[in-house]
Amino acid sequence: MGSNTPQWTPQTVLSTLPHPPEENTTSPIPFFHLLERLKTTKREGWRRFGINGESISDHMYRMSIMTMFAPPELASQLNIPHCTKMALVHDMAESLVGDITPVDKDVTKTEKARREADVMDYITETLLGKIPGGALSAQEIKRVFQEYEDNVTLEAQFVHDIDKMELLLQMVEYERAHDVDLSEFQHVANRVQLPEIKVWAEQVIAERPKRA
Repeated sequence: MGSNTPQWTPQTVLSTLPHPPEENTTSPIPFFHLLERLKTTKREGWRRFGINGESISDHMYRMSIMTMFAPPELASQLNIPHCTKMALVHDMAESLVGDITPVDKDVTKTEKARREADVMDYITETLLGKIPGGALSAQEIKRVFQEYEDNVTLEAQFVHDIDKMELLLQMVEYERAHDVDLSEFQHVANRVQLPEIKVWAEQVIAERPKRA
């Protein structure tokens, strides 16, 4: 980020929106409206290949379903409802940050983490801070997001693996649908940590279209 470039904040994005969410209310409706941006923001990795495909929420929806199908030997060690919640929360900050991929050299990993943390603070304090606690509180959203970021618990490691698995599934599906070589993404399979999910990754990689 250049020295003359103002520091990115949630407000730099909110100020550009035609209908920014109402802040510091006792209703969750403004937060619900913000979530629409996850439905309309596309995942950037595919766009570089001319594929105007899945949204961020598309990605998180399938991840959430996948967490419920953890193999029995792994499921017995996991709090599955917590994993499903984590899958639904982990990319929530992208509602304002957008989908920053590793090839975006203008934004470092540290800066990406700062932006996402700032957005989660905005969501949990400014949008949800005055909402009476229901089944899911603002504090719980923030805790679940941070647990995913820290990647220490078995649940977080599982959801990270599911994140990679969902990408691998989409890679194969786009290769089939668009007759395009997406080998650039195959390395993600090598970063899957848990043995049970490694088996899934190997199955998906074996499905890739054969190329001459």
